[in-house]
Amino acid sequence: MSWLVLGLLHGQAAASGAAPAELEVATHTLTNGLKILVHEDRSIPNVALYLFYRVGSRNERPGTTGVSHFFEHMMFNGAKKYGPGQFDRVMEAAGGRNNAYTSQDVTVYQDWFPAPALALIFDLEADRIRDLSFDPKIVESERGVVASERRTSVDADNFGTLQEQLEAAAYTAHPYQWPVIGWMADIENWKIEDLRDHFAKGYSPSNATMVVSGAVTSREVIDLARTTLEPIPARPPPPPVTTIEPEQTGERRVTVKKFAQLPVLMLAYHVPEAAGPDYYTLEVLQNLLLSGQSSRLYQRLVDRDQIALFVSGGFGVTFDPTLFSITTQPKSGISTETIEKAIAEELARLVAEPVTDRELEKARNLLLAAFYREMKTINGKAHALGRYEVFFGDYRRLFAAPEAYARVTAGDVQRVAAKYFTEKNRTVATLVPEPAEVGERAKSEEKR
Repeated sequence: MSWLVLGLLHGQAAASGAAPAELEVATHTLTNGLKILVHEDRSIPNVALYLFYRVGSRNERPGTTGVSHFFEHMMFNGAKKYGPGQFDRVMEAAGGRNNAYTSQDVTVYQDWFPAPALALIFDLEADRIRDLSFDPKIVESERGVVASERRTSVDADNFGTLQEQLEAAAYTAHPYQWPVIGWMADIENWKIEDLRDHFAKGYSPSNATMVVSGAVTSREVIDLARTTLEPIPARPPPPPVTTIEPEQTGERRVTVKKFAQLPVLMLAYHVPEAAGPDYYTLEVLQNLLLSGQSSRLYQRLVDRDQIALFVSGGFGVTFDPTLFSITTQPKSGISTETIEKAIAEELARLVAEPVTDRELEKARNLLLAAFYREMKTINGKAHALGRYEVFFGDYRRLFAAPEAYARVTAGDVQRVAAKYFTEKNRTVATLVPEPAEVGERAKSEEKR
């Protein structure tokens, strides 16, 4: 077990960006490869536990897309000791609650509970990692749930449909091209051997990182882990993703025609992964363009020109190069071409003119404020520690984030905007409304 004690400043240092004072993190790796991070915080008698599995849609292949998200559902549907429905019932009876999410890169499970329930939670987690049930009836039931979720969040949602087509067009080689929820044909045709293989690799202890924050000691956490989790054998992890998306050498456009009241416009630009050198500058740039009503794109599209109903977007924390996206919807009578031209002008202005000191300082302050809000709670600290350990390779890089924001200059913003916000690096997706009867007629023809 190794310890890191960070003597960090507060008060005056908060403005320049240090993390909370005297943050202690203990680390330990079990013999089966599971890495554990523990931070003791007795401000409340509760615990936040995060389990990051390094498996997401990037670890799938054509024919098995969506299977990572499927397991986010299956993991709550029974194992050997705790049967169907018992995971939630047992945890809630102990005063706890849980959640989970799946992304392109990871599947993350979150438990929040009173400190006395720690041993119970470890027992619950060990049971489903070691002995998850593959009962055919439950598999088919959850297959139906996932298919229904796809119909609701993608097929019946204009923004979901367009986002899916945007990503499919922006990537030609990398597995980020398919949706996290999966293609419907794949959801309907997963084989039980596909599921077992994906679970065995993705849910190996050696493919996971656990973070525990709250009213615990590192000793009790690690002792429990040795008792409940260490006996679970390590298995071969998913094969490494070696595909590198080729550099985009020309603008791509995709059009979706669907029943809608108004058009939708999405633009996406390829940008580097989280561990890349431009990450913090891109965060500042995202804030300048898209954060709040004082942001440049909101001011231009919604406030000043009054041509859009809203504007949103940004980029995520990913293992591989990702997309910086902008989504907007024009007001009635405004064309998507008008919106697109205004966005292009604002991006060009970022390249041509340095942002003002006041604007840059505001963006950095907003990012620092968000950082400190996250670091005030046991949940925020658990998530942040895990995010940096998994995506940046070392949780200690979290504590350099405030200084990294402070180092971003107006010149950095210009350089990064010029590097990535180019026409040839752009994919544009447009949803063009069509009358309801056209869509219904097309569906009827498909059924014949």
